[in-house]
Amino acid sequence: MKSILVIGLGRFGTYMAKKFSELGNHVLVLDTDEEKINEILPYVTSAQIGDATKPAVLDAIGIDNFDVCAVCMGENFQSSLETTSLLKEAGAKYVLSRASTEIQAKFLQRNGADEVIFPEKQTAERLAVRYSADNIFDYIQLTPEYAIYEIPTPKSWEGKTIRDKGVRAKYNLNILAIKRGSNLVPLPAPDYVFSSAERLIVMCRRSDVDKLVH
Repeated sequence: MKSILVIGLGRFGTYMAKKFSELGNHVLVLDTDEEKINEILPYVTSAQIGDATKPAVLDAIGIDNFDVCAVCMGENFQSSLETTSLLKEAGAKYVLSRASTEIQAKFLQRNGADEVIFPEKQTAERLAVRYSADNIFDYIQLTPEYAIYEIPTPKSWEGKTIRDKGVRAKYNLNILAIKRGSNLVPLPAPDYVFSSAERLIVMCRRSDVDKLVH
């Protein structure tokens, strides 16, 4: 369990706070809107009304007690920038800041952000990859070259084992798991027999997965 501070209760900040809490973390949220604070309170450990651009507010919280501080103030970049800088000055261990553009990301990093995320951009890229191919059910980018894909089991693989197909050597794929409905078989053994009712969770290059699903 980690101690998480989420600043800013827009849609993204609210979703993040709830998910952190669902995963068993200690979550404190901070926002200037009393109505939003009251709405989120049942879902998190604690919630406070306050302006994160005021050093006294952050000092009162005890920033160095948190493992992660997430700055989710997407609508006001100036406030996001100030808050990111103040968090680092206050001793924050790890600052995760939201940005909408590459320029914003550069300024946030210069002002102390340990990591910058682009929720809209990342979601758009994921959906574009998923819906531009009929046989890619899900997708997570790892590096510019490699990603994790959820794909159907090729018909020619049915009844064969991972060893039979020489998956890694012949197709340049690493099978991370086999998905059967809502069940997952992680890191299947070389003698695992493929079935048409399953999906594969693989890590590979986009060019390699395209050869397999088209």
